[in-house]
Amino acid sequence: MLDLEVVPERSLGNEQWEFALGMPFSQAICILQKHCRIIKNVQVLYSEQTPLSHDLILNLTQDGIKLLFDATTQRLKVVEVYDLSKVKLKYCGVHFNSQAIAPTIEQIDQSFGATHPGVYNAAEQLFHLNFRGLSFSFQLDSWNEAPKYEIPHGAMVKRMHIYTGNNLQETRAPAMPLACFLGNIYADCVDVLRDGTGPLGLKLRLLTAGSGLGVMADAKVRFLERSIFFGDSCQDVLGALGSPHKVFYKSEDKMKIHSPSPHKQVPSKCNDYFFNYFTLGVDILFDSTTHLVKKVVLHTNYPGHYNFNIYHRCDFRIPLLIKRDGADSQTEDCILTTYSKWDQVQELLGHPMEKPVVLHRSSSANNTNPFGSTFCFGLQRMIFEVMQNNHIASVTLYGAPRATSPARPGSSSSSR
Repeated sequence: MLDLEVVPERSLGNEQWEFALGMPFSQAICILQKHCRIIKNVQVLYSEQTPLSHDLILNLTQDGIKLLFDATTQRLKVVEVYDLSKVKLKYCGVHFNSQAIAPTIEQIDQSFGATHPGVYNAAEQLFHLNFRGLSFSFQLDSWNEAPKYEIPHGAMVKRMHIYTGNNLQETRAPAMPLACFLGNIYADCVDVLRDGTGPLGLKLRLLTAGSGLGVMADAKVRFLERSIFFGDSCQDVLGALGSPHKVFYKSEDKMKIHSPSPHKQVPSKCNDYFFNYFTLGVDILFDSTTHLVKKVVLHTNYPGHYNFNIYHRCDFRIPLLIKRDGADSQTEDCILTTYSKWDQVQELLGHPMEKPVVLHRSSSANNTNPFGSTFCFGLQRMIFEVMQNNHIASVTLYGAPRATSPARPGSSSSSR
């Protein structure tokens, strides 16, 4: 049985680990994987058809705990303990729920002190007692008539919630805590830079936990802005984003069969390679000969996709200038985002002329992908990978074909 410390508005955990509000989904998964011998039987719950309309949930069925992650930010929003008989709980080092201590209203008053009067919900037949960042729900089905304010003696806690703010119904996932950065850089947002024909590169707004003179007490979140352009060198990218989490070399290009003359392509003696930035949700492909950026992949990290939880969600924005038919022939500024659906993309960019490429994925030759295939459509030097629920799984951006690489904006041509 887990023995956990309750910290209102912050976390539920122990000396080895904690589920902190604002924690990314992937870090919670890492904790569960590391302690799989203790924390067992974990369910991942999400809406397959409408993944943005419902929270992403980790249900620890053996321990009676649910971790509710915001569907958009994918950060921890609420910690719910729905079965107090399966876990020990303490506050400020003193237990208020264990095999020897029943979580009655008297015990809660003794452990947490006075608060505002409780609120009775007739539909649920529950009495909610709220503290800042913490609430307890008491079962009152044994009473014929619920009291106005005072919870009857002996009433037992049925559920407990940890969240930020004063209202559980209006709570939101907080910003990621400093303790969750772990030396990584995260992307707050990614803007795709474009000209009239297609993408030019990326402008990234980055988050990092900086500190002055090594003093952690002075640590704070810092914002950085960096830009990556097609034709940038490896040194340019390393200087802007730092070392990647992984370098992946392409063993073969399975998509070349869709090129106009695949039989004329001579196998290369060296392979193109990716810089994988998992916490940014971005892959950058370099040409094996010139070592210049030739392609960028942005990952949306939707549940139900084969690569879910490998990348953090890339919150990207793609600006478009759309010409509207009419007497005035006016143009309109539009933006595609991580949360745009394929139908919305087609309304703005038009329908692709060619049929989609069906993308199958499996971990080995004998395994099948339980999530099914995705479909890849090409429009304006962008390839949209579309899931079966109409959401975008990834966007691949290509630079304009040029005989020589362009000079980086803001630098002289001689710098190359």
